Amino acid sequence: MERYKEEFIELMLEAEVLLFGDFTAKSGRKTPYFINTGNFKTGKHMAKLSAYYAQCYAENIGKESTVLFGPAYKGIPLAAAVSVALARDFDVDAKISFNRKEAKDHGEGGMIVGYTPQAGDRVVIVEDVLTAGTAVRESMALLQQFEGAKVTDLLIAADRMERGKGTLSAVAEFAQEYGIKVHPVVNIKEILAYLHNREVNGRVYIDDAMKAKIDEYLQLYGN
Repeated sequence: MERYKEEFIELMLEAEVLLFGDFTAKSGRKTPYFINTGNFKTGKHMAKLSAYYAQCYAENIGKESTVLFGPAYKGIPLAAAVSVALARDFDVDAKISFNRKEAKDHGEGGMIVGYTPQAGDRVVIVEDVLTAGTAVRESMALLQQFEGAKVTDLLIAADRMERGKGTLSAVAEFAQEYGIKVHPVVNIKEILAYLHNREVNGRVYIDDAMKAKIDEYLQLYGN
Protein backbone atom coordinates (compact mmCIF):
# COMPACT_ATOMS: atom_id res chain seq x y z
CA MET A 1 0.00 0.00 0.00
CA GLU A 2 1.23 3.51 -0.81
CA ARG A 3 2.58 5.46 2.16
CA TYR A 4 0.09 8.31 1.70
CA LYS A 5 -2.77 5.85 2.24
CA GLU A 6 -1.19 4.65 5.49
CA GLU A 7 -0.76 8.26 6.61
CA PHE A 8 -4.39 8.98 5.74
CA ILE A 9 -5.58 6.04 7.85
CA GLU A 10 -3.50 7.35 10.77
CA LEU A 11 -4.97 10.82 10.26
CA MET A 12 -8.50 9.40 10.39
CA LEU A 13 -7.67 7.78 13.72
CA GLU A 14 -6.05 10.93 15.09
CA ALA A 15 -9.05 13.07 14.16
CA GLU A 16 -11.54 10.43 15.39
CA VAL A 17 -12.98 10.22 11.90
CA LEU A 18 -12.52 6.44 11.88
CA LEU A 19 -14.10 4.78 14.92
CA PHE A 20 -14.52 1.17 15.99
CA GLY A 21 -17.25 -0.20 18.26
CA ASP A 22 -20.99 -0.73 17.87
CA PHE A 23 -22.82 1.71 15.61
CA THR A 24 -26.05 1.91 13.64
CA ALA A 25 -25.54 3.22 10.12
CA LYS A 26 -28.07 5.44 8.33
CA SER A 27 -29.10 2.32 6.41
CA GLY A 28 -30.10 0.70 9.70
CA ARG A 29 -27.27 -1.82 9.54
CA LYS A 30 -25.42 -2.58 12.76
CA THR A 31 -21.78 -1.87 11.95
CA PRO A 32 -18.54 -2.33 13.95
CA TYR A 33 -16.89 0.71 12.38
CA PHE A 34 -17.96 4.22 11.51
CA ILE A 35 -16.49 6.98 9.33
CA ASN A 36 -17.41 10.58 10.14
CA THR A 37 -15.42 13.03 8.03
CA GLY A 38 -17.11 15.91 9.84
CA ASN A 39 -14.45 15.43 12.51
CA PHE A 40 -11.77 16.83 10.20
CA LYS A 41 -12.04 20.29 11.69
CA THR A 42 -8.64 21.96 12.00
CA GLY A 43 -6.35 23.64 9.53
CA LYS A 44 -3.72 20.91 9.93
CA HIS A 45 -6.31 18.20 9.33
CA MET A 46 -7.54 19.90 6.15
CA ALA A 47 -4.00 20.52 4.90
CA LYS A 48 -3.16 16.82 5.20
CA LEU A 49 -6.55 15.63 3.97
CA SER A 50 -6.39 17.76 0.84
CA ALA A 51 -2.87 16.51 0.10
CA TYR A 52 -4.07 12.89 0.19
CA TYR A 53 -7.01 13.70 -2.09
CA ALA A 54 -4.60 15.45 -4.46
CA GLN A 55 -2.35 12.39 -4.49
CA CYS A 56 -5.35 10.20 -5.32
CA TYR A 57 -6.28 12.65 -8.09
CA ALA A 58 -2.77 12.59 -9.55
CA GLU A 59 -2.64 8.78 -9.52
CA ASN A 60 -6.01 8.30 -11.18
CA ILE A 61 -6.58 11.41 -13.30
CA GLY A 62 -3.06 12.65 -13.89
CA LYS A 63 -2.09 16.29 -14.26
CA GLU A 64 -5.04 17.35 -16.37
CA SER A 65 -6.70 20.54 -15.18
CA THR A 66 -10.38 19.84 -14.53
CA VAL A 67 -13.34 21.47 -12.82
CA LEU A 68 -13.51 20.42 -9.16
CA PHE A 69 -17.14 20.44 -8.07
CA GLY A 70 -17.97 20.39 -4.35
CA PRO A 71 -21.55 19.41 -3.46
CA ALA A 72 -23.06 21.52 -0.68
CA TYR A 73 -22.17 21.35 2.07
CA LYS A 74 -19.27 19.03 2.95
CA GLY A 75 -17.93 19.00 -0.59
CA ILE A 76 -17.42 22.78 -0.68
CA PRO A 77 -14.39 23.05 1.65
CA LEU A 78 -13.05 19.78 0.22
CA ALA A 79 -13.05 21.04 -3.37
CA ALA A 80 -11.44 24.33 -2.34
CA ALA A 81 -8.74 22.63 -0.25
CA VAL A 82 -7.99 19.99 -2.89
CA SER A 83 -7.58 22.68 -5.54
CA VAL A 84 -4.92 24.34 -3.39
CA ALA A 85 -3.10 21.03 -2.85
CA LEU A 86 -3.19 20.23 -6.57
CA ALA A 87 -1.70 23.63 -7.43
CA ARG A 88 0.95 23.37 -4.72
CA ASP A 89 1.99 19.72 -5.12
CA PHE A 90 1.30 18.94 -8.79
CA ASP A 91 1.11 22.29 -10.60
CA VAL A 92 -2.48 21.51 -11.60
CA ASP A 93 -4.61 24.66 -11.78
CA ALA A 94 -8.10 23.21 -11.37
CA LYS A 95 -11.20 25.38 -11.51
CA ILE A 96 -13.50 25.42 -8.47
CA SER A 97 -17.28 25.15 -8.60
CA PHE A 98 -19.96 24.43 -6.04
CA ASN A 99 -23.69 24.71 -5.63
CA ARG A 100 -26.08 26.49 -3.34
CA LYS A 101 -28.89 24.55 -1.71
CA GLU A 102 -31.33 27.15 -2.99
CA ALA A 103 -31.05 29.42 -6.03
CA LYS A 104 -30.03 33.01 -5.26
CA ASP A 105 -32.52 35.54 -6.66
CA HIS A 106 -30.30 38.64 -6.29
CA GLY A 107 -26.75 39.67 -7.17
CA GLU A 108 -25.25 37.18 -9.61
CA GLY A 109 -28.11 34.75 -8.92
CA GLY A 110 -28.29 31.10 -9.84
CA MET A 111 -27.28 27.84 -8.19
CA ILE A 112 -23.55 27.81 -9.02
CA VAL A 113 -20.81 29.65 -7.13
CA GLY A 114 -17.33 29.99 -8.57
CA TYR A 115 -16.67 28.61 -12.03
CA THR A 116 -19.66 27.67 -14.19
CA PRO A 117 -18.96 24.48 -16.19
CA GLN A 118 -18.68 25.03 -19.93
CA ALA A 119 -18.91 22.83 -23.01
CA GLY A 120 -15.83 20.62 -23.24
CA ASP A 121 -15.06 20.75 -19.50
CA ARG A 122 -14.17 17.60 -17.59
CA VAL A 123 -15.79 17.74 -14.16
CA VAL A 124 -14.56 15.87 -11.08
CA ILE A 125 -16.89 15.77 -8.06
CA VAL A 126 -15.15 15.91 -4.67
CA GLU A 127 -17.12 14.42 -1.78
CA ASP A 128 -16.43 12.80 1.60
CA VAL A 129 -18.07 9.36 1.45
CA LEU A 130 -20.70 7.73 -0.73
CA THR A 131 -23.48 6.03 1.21
CA ALA A 132 -26.96 6.93 -0.01
CA GLY A 133 -25.28 9.34 -2.44
CA THR A 134 -28.06 11.92 -2.16
CA ALA A 135 -25.84 15.02 -2.43
CA VAL A 136 -23.84 13.57 -5.32
CA ARG A 137 -26.99 12.56 -7.22
CA GLU A 138 -28.35 16.08 -6.78
CA SER A 139 -25.04 17.38 -8.12
CA MET A 140 -25.23 15.08 -11.15
CA ALA A 141 -28.73 16.34 -11.95
CA LEU A 142 -27.51 19.94 -11.66
CA LEU A 143 -24.33 19.43 -13.70
CA GLN A 144 -26.19 17.65 -16.49
CA GLN A 145 -27.88 20.98 -17.20
CA PHE A 146 -24.58 22.37 -18.51
CA GLU A 147 -24.53 21.13 -22.07
CA GLY A 148 -21.17 19.79 -23.21
CA ALA A 149 -19.65 19.57 -19.72
CA LYS A 150 -19.03 15.98 -18.69
CA VAL A 151 -18.71 14.54 -15.20
CA THR A 152 -16.10 11.78 -15.47
CA ASP A 153 -14.85 11.11 -11.93
CA LEU A 154 -15.77 11.20 -8.27
CA LEU A 155 -13.16 11.49 -5.50
CA ILE A 156 -14.14 10.24 -2.03
CA ALA A 157 -12.24 9.76 1.22
CA ALA A 158 -13.14 6.12 1.87
CA ASP A 159 -15.05 3.25 0.30
CA ARG A 160 -16.86 1.05 2.83
CA MET A 161 -17.19 -1.58 0.06
CA GLU A 162 -20.76 -2.41 1.06
CA ARG A 163 -23.65 -3.49 -1.11
CA GLY A 164 -26.04 -0.82 -2.22
CA LYS A 165 -29.61 -1.55 -3.28
CA GLY A 166 -28.68 -4.64 -5.30
CA THR A 167 -25.76 -7.05 -5.55
CA LEU A 168 -23.18 -4.39 -6.42
CA SER A 169 -21.45 -2.14 -3.91
CA ALA A 170 -22.94 1.33 -3.43
CA VAL A 171 -19.89 2.79 -5.16
CA ALA A 172 -20.12 0.36 -8.09
CA GLU A 173 -23.85 1.04 -8.43
CA PHE A 174 -23.22 4.77 -8.63
CA ALA A 175 -20.39 4.36 -11.12
CA GLN A 176 -22.54 2.13 -13.32
CA GLU A 177 -25.61 4.36 -13.06
CA TYR A 178 -23.78 7.49 -14.21
CA GLY A 179 -20.92 6.02 -16.24
CA ILE A 180 -18.21 7.65 -14.16
CA LYS A 181 -15.16 6.42 -12.24
CA VAL A 182 -15.05 6.57 -8.44
CA HIS A 183 -11.67 6.95 -6.74
CA PRO A 184 -11.48 6.47 -2.95
CA VAL A 185 -8.34 7.55 -1.12
CA VAL A 186 -8.63 4.28 0.84
CA ASN A 187 -11.09 1.41 1.20
CA ILE A 188 -12.07 -0.77 4.15
CA LYS A 189 -9.89 -3.69 3.03
CA GLU A 190 -6.83 -1.43 2.97
CA ILE A 191 -7.77 -0.13 6.42
CA LEU A 192 -8.08 -3.69 7.71
CA ALA A 193 -4.78 -4.76 6.16
CA TYR A 194 -2.91 -1.82 7.67
CA LEU A 195 -4.41 -1.74 11.15
CA HIS A 196 -4.84 -5.42 12.00
CA ASN A 197 -2.73 -6.00 15.13
CA ARG A 198 -0.73 -2.83 14.40
CA GLU A 199 -0.12 -0.34 17.19
CA VAL A 200 -0.84 3.26 16.22
CA ASN A 201 -0.33 6.02 18.79
CA GLY A 202 0.08 3.42 21.51
CA ARG A 203 -3.13 1.55 20.68
CA VAL A 204 -4.19 -1.45 18.60
CA TYR A 205 -7.48 -0.43 16.99
CA ILE A 206 -8.15 -3.69 15.13
CA ASP A 207 -7.20 -6.72 17.16
CA ASP A 208 -8.27 -10.27 16.24
CA ALA A 209 -11.67 -9.84 17.88
CA MET A 210 -12.44 -6.57 16.05
CA LYS A 211 -11.19 -8.01 12.77
CA ALA A 212 -13.55 -10.96 13.21
CA LYS A 213 -16.46 -8.55 13.72
CA ILE A 214 -15.57 -6.54 10.62
CA ASP A 215 -15.05 -9.70 8.55
CA GLU A 216 -18.47 -10.97 9.65
CA TYR A 217 -20.07 -7.64 8.76
CA LEU A 218 -18.47 -7.61 5.32
CA GLN A 219 -19.59 -11.19 4.71
CA LEU A 220 -23.16 -10.02 5.32
CA TYR A 221 -23.08 -6.67 3.54
CA GLY A 222 -19.78 -6.35 1.69
CA ASN A 223 -19.00 -6.58 -1.97
